[in-house]
Amino acid sequence: MGMGTSNFVIRWINFLTMVIICLLCMLFNGQLLAIAVAIFGVWMSTHHDGCRKSLTLPVLGLGGFIFLVSMIGFLGALKKNAILLWIYLILLCMILVAILVFTVLAFIITNNGSGHNVSGLRYKEYQLKDYSSWFLKQLNNTDNWKRLKSCLVKSEDCNNIAKQYKTLKQYKMAKLTPIEAGCCRPPSECGYPVVNASYYDLSFHPVSSNEDCKLYKNSRVVKCYNCDSCKAGVAQYMKTEWRVVAIFNLALFVVLSIIYFVGCCARRNAGRTRQSKV
Repeated sequence: MGMGTSNFVIRWINFLTMVIICLLCMLFNGQLLAIAVAIFGVWMSTHHDGCRKSLTLPVLGLGGFIFLVSMIGFLGALKKNAILLWIYLILLCMILVAILVFTVLAFIITNNGSGHNVSGLRYKEYQLKDYSSWFLKQLNNTDNWKRLKSCLVKSEDCNNIAKQYKTLKQYKMAKLTPIEAGCCRPPSECGYPVVNASYYDLSFHPVSSNEDCKLYKNSRVVKCYNCDSCKAGVAQYMKTEWRVVAIFNLALFVVLSIIYFVGCCARRNAGRTRQSKV
């Protein structure tokens, strides 16, 4: 390769490197990332009712905290202040550790639990014993379940089923969510004849010894909200929610790691600048 050619290549490689670094500084500085996290939190709040958006506030809080940390890093880089950059890196490291711990725990907690296929149904039924001990502890806690049950009753999920599936044929062909399948109807093993989407013939003697068969009532405020099948439906819903957040956090961890690396470079350069002035 000739001298002119090599100089041309090196010149353009350096130019492209600077462009990439600038883009990383603009896109991964933190402000836009914090906004993206906040948007994710708002998206969660708009796609879930008030009873089931427990992860919304933590996500929004994380977005706000990342924005605050990124501003410290921005000011440190702008003024080439090594102290601000040190604070920025320490806080960013704490965020990375917290995200990593939460993500690992989330995958461990949500590793267990899956639905069971039932002949004639287009959806699965869930059993509480299949889920992790953490879910069992949280859902079997009387105070926790009392709050969740109150929320489920207010959510009108069970009433909406009756409005959505007006005929018995439509109801039998429905694809219910885990919460609808576990909280709005008795387990299939009970064998109660279906009258319509909101009413079962409870005069029929249940063929199963499952305690949920006795707990189910056709009343709007009772249904199967005290059943283990309802708790299992909630556990499955929470598992899905946690998995979504865990995957998002995994991507966030990768991006923040890049930001951390860039921040280390900025702190080193700020230190060199300070030494050169001395």
